[in-house]
Amino acid sequence: MNRQEVLIDAAGEQLEGFLTLPATTCSLVLFAHGSGSSRFSPRNNAVAAELNRAGIGTLLFDLLTADEHRVDEITREYRFDIELLARRLIAALDWAVVYKESAPLNIGLFGSSTGAAAALIAAAARPHAVKAVVSRGGRPDLADTALPLVRAPTLLVVGGEDYQVIELNRRAAAKMDWLSCNAEGPKLEIVPGATHLFEEPGTLEEVVRLAIGWFQRYLIDDRSETV
Repeated sequence: MNRQEVLIDAAGEQLEGFLTLPATTCSLVLFAHGSGSSRFSPRNNAVAAELNRAGIGTLLFDLLTADEHRVDEITREYRFDIELLARRLIAALDWAVVYKESAPLNIGLFGSSTGAAAALIAAAARPHAVKAVVSRGGRPDLADTALPLVRAPTLLVVGGEDYQVIELNRRAAAKMDWLSCNAEGPKLEIVPGATHLFEEPGTLEEVVRLAIGWFQRYLIDDRSETV
């Protein structure tokens, strides 16, 4: 397992990240954190570790600079700046497709909360680079006009007790072009008994199971080229 610290240039801002590549991996998943989280997010790190064990590479990086993060903890102004988050994620995508160790890999995105909206906007902006998207407790509705432009197979995972977010995900899925996403359309999976953060026993493990299955299907099995 090759794990390294990386710096990603995003329009002059240096974003810190952890790139982990299992031996012989053919895939890389970029994490888009939301709601003030960073590359140290315990839930996303737990998901990333399981993806690594399944042979999938991961890039956990900060969408905000250290100064922005400090401001956001007080004002919460950046976590809902979807345009900024999406620009930073697109910059990371552009970095990953030319970085020597990640350039040959099939790329997916894993977005949480507001980061899910950024992931879908990035997928719409870079349709040839992004092969699959998974959203955990996401706000895909905030991607707005980008939703019909997403071409990557998309899995929306929501907690069964997260009622408002379930409805927002349903509405967002309805705005996506099902035939362009994949033969099944964007898929909504509801995890019974889970609240927004998937803190209940076994619920985050179910998110991991669903995410691994989705990424293995579209990043490793090469079926993304035929749907």
